[in-house]
Amino acid sequence: MKKIPFYVPNISNLELEEIKDVLSLSGKSEKEKLEKEFAKYIGSDYALATSSGTGALHLSMTAIDLKRGDKILCSVNSFPNVPEVVRHFDAEPIFVDIDSDDFNIDLDSLEDILSKNRSKKLKGAIVSHFGGQTADLNRLYEIAKKYSILLIEDASEAMGATYNGKKVGSMDADITTFSFSKHLKPSISNGGMLVTDNEELMDRAKLLINHALVKSEWDKEGSLGYVYDVVDIGLKYDMSELEAAYNFAQFKKVDKAIKRRQEIAKIYDKELADVPHITTPVKKRDHTYELYVIKIDKNRDSFARELVSKGVEVGLHYIPLHLLTYYKRKYSLRINDFPNALKNYQHILSLPIYSKMSDDDAYYVVEKVKEVAKSRV
Repeated sequence: MKKIPFYVPNISNLELEEIKDVLSLSGKSEKEKLEKEFAKYIGSDYALATSSGTGALHLSMTAIDLKRGDKILCSVNSFPNVPEVVRHFDAEPIFVDIDSDDFNIDLDSLEDILSKNRSKKLKGAIVSHFGGQTADLNRLYEIAKKYSILLIEDASEAMGATYNGKKVGSMDADITTFSFSKHLKPSISNGGMLVTDNEELMDRAKLLINHALVKSEWDKEGSLGYVYDVVDIGLKYDMSELEAAYNFAQFKKVDKAIKRRQEIAKIYDKELADVPHITTPVKKRDHTYELYVIKIDKNRDSFARELVSKGVEVGLHYIPLHLLTYYKRKYSLRINDFPNALKNYQHILSLPIYSKMSDDDAYYVVEKVKEVAKSRV
């Protein structure tokens, strides 16, 4: 029986050569190279490499000076790291329901919450782009400006994604964060990136990324290079040179990977269009297909179990945050508080999609989905 993993990275000699450069101790900084190339690619003024996508988000909260009792809006259909970085400041995540078609934050619900808000503590929003397809950014930016909130775009699933021809991270967010750690479990490398056009926010992020340490270089004026000071409460969220080398090599393949995933998505779209019990993804805007999420009309879990038994690994993106024990108990959330997210959760299933997949792999996935669908009653 053929096995199709949920995700496999495309590793070539490029990764090995970049890593060899680091291990040669040549003194060249892979991290600085990655930051420079990333900022150029995105079209942002500044880029800062972090130890993970979660690290980039946490650093963003520190850079905007999030404080106890502040409130941050976010989609209820997010990975748990989104509200987690808010709670680490003893601040409060305010969950927002989703669009039933593209699974992004529902902008009508977002604006409704903001229009009724009377708290000066509502500081901003983290908007996560789902699976490679952005929210309606023109409207999102209008909302953020109208209500004077800070906007952090979580582009963990949107590296290289575009909106109306512009790269995510190059538009009107205060900060955009990315992740290099995809869906391989366990990860073989971690890494994130924080980008912004705001010099003040970048300066603060750079200060805090390494324990808020400041020190001078050795010079003829008498400065001592080993003397340092600590001027704030910082973190340890900088990316290692080894991970920067691997991530740089992966980053150079981003556009080719997007093109290949789009090709696979076309195969899935065509072959699964008329399969009973299956609904294929709704494409409302530019889509990089970081995830390919179908809907199963009933018995999703048994459908998934049968696919796995036939060699096709699947994923679930995501369990709505209000169903998770910590947030359910902390905020006394009810199962029906977010009806769109709840309904989607009961039906969604993520199929394998990655650049290293062959057409044969994609057709094997299709074949097994069709086999399982035939057995549905």
